[in-house]
Amino acid sequence: MQPSTHMNEIRRVSTGRAVNASRANAVNDDSFIQSMHLMGATMVYPRDTEIFGENEPADYLYKVLSGTVRTYKILSDGRRQVGGFYLPGDIFGLEFADEHTLSAEAISDAKVLVIKRSALSALAARDPSVAQQLFALTGRELHRVQDRTLLLIKNARERVASFLLEMAGRASENNTIELPMSRQDIADYLGLTIETVSRTLTALETASAIEVSASSRRIVLRNRAALAA
Repeated sequence: MQPSTHMNEIRRVSTGRAVNASRANAVNDDSFIQSMHLMGATMVYPRDTEIFGENEPADYLYKVLSGTVRTYKILSDGRRQVGGFYLPGDIFGLEFADEHTLSAEAISDAKVLVIKRSALSALAARDPSVAQQLFALTGRELHRVQDRTLLLIKNARERVASFLLEMAGRASENNTIELPMSRQDIADYLGLTIETVSRTLTALETASAIEVSASSRRIVLRNRAALAA
């Protein structure tokens, strides 16, 4: 889908559903999510398709319904810095200004709920509980950014171990991780080379802290204490 057609489709569906969303009385997180679904448009993004670009207007919020999304920035020297990974249920695209500071693209085929920012803000102005949920969402995003800043001052082993613990905490099976992203994605997220990431995973496996499957995508945490040390 071409960008202009894509955005026109979002505007058409979002405008029609914003009226329905005003009928939802969001009294808790479940109703807040319900409001988002009522006013949102579901879009499908094939693997490696851009969802939004850096410096584009931040007119929408996004919720991952299926698949995985990464945000990233291309640095002045051409290197890529991955800002975050978003799994089903995660909301991304939240900005504190009028433009996106990062780009976003689908890691795998992804289905994403797209919600017009102005419609959600208008609903929050009418419903204090929605405003509270938006405030909480903003707080979680700030906390995520702070955690990542602290992550980047650690050594390579600590970065990789912290990443595995983070992903395990977001997985349905706490000790088993199915990584949807590549080793290069992980390296660009942790500020390491892909070789360093691979060597560190091998060292952690040798130390019996983790078990890596033959496909390298499935990782089982064997010793959380060793990873957290």
